[in-house]
Amino acid sequence: IEAGTFSMGSPKDEEGRSDDETLHQVTLSQAFWMADTACTQAFWQAVMGNNPSRFKGAQNPVEQVSWNSAQSFIQKLKQQVKSLSLRLPTEAEWEYACRAGTSTPFSWGETINKLQVNFNSNLGKTAPVKSYRANSWGLYEMHGNVWEWCEDGYASYPPQAVTDPRGAPLSSRHVLRGGSWIYGG
Repeated sequence: IEAGTFSMGSPKDEEGRSDDETLHQVTLSQAFWMADTACTQAFWQAVMGNNPSRFKGAQNPVEQVSWNSAQSFIQKLKQQVKSLSLRLPTEAEWEYACRAGTSTPFSWGETINKLQVNFNSNLGKTAPVKSYRANSWGLYEMHGNVWEWCEDGYASYPPQAVTDPRGAPLSSRHVLRGGSWIYGG
C-alpha cells in the first residue's frame, strides 16, 4: 500500500457514525504491506498448531482470537521466517487500506448490502476468504465476515491533521475494525 493522505473518520451526518469518529486528515508517510485476506484457519493451524475457530473451514478466516493471541501468532511466524517484518496494521493504515482511495462509507460507495458483505448474520457464520469482491486495492472482506485487530490501543480521534498516528500505547482496549458476520459491516 503506497504512502498517502486521506480523511479518516466520518462526517457528523453519516448514518451509523459513532461520536468517537471525528473526521480528520491523516498522512501515512511510509508504504506498508497488508495481507489481501484475513488470516485463514489453514494458515493459523500451520503456524500455531491449533484452530480456535467456531466455524471450521480451512479457507475460512480464523476467529475467536484475542489481540494477545494475534500477537503470539505474529511472533511465532517471525521466529519461523527470520527475515519477515510483520505486525498488525495501525488503525489508520487499516482504514486507509479499506477505503482504497475513496471517501465514501464503504470502498464501493454509500450503502451496503448482503451481496457485497457477510454481515448481520446473513449466512449465520463466517464465509471463506475471497467470497466477496475485493476493493480496488485488491483487499478482500474489509467490511464484514470477521473483525480485524489493529496494533493500536483504543483512543478517540484528534480533530487536527496528523502524520503516522498510533492509538493509546498503554490502553488495555485494542482496536477492532471491519465488522463481522453477526454485526453490521
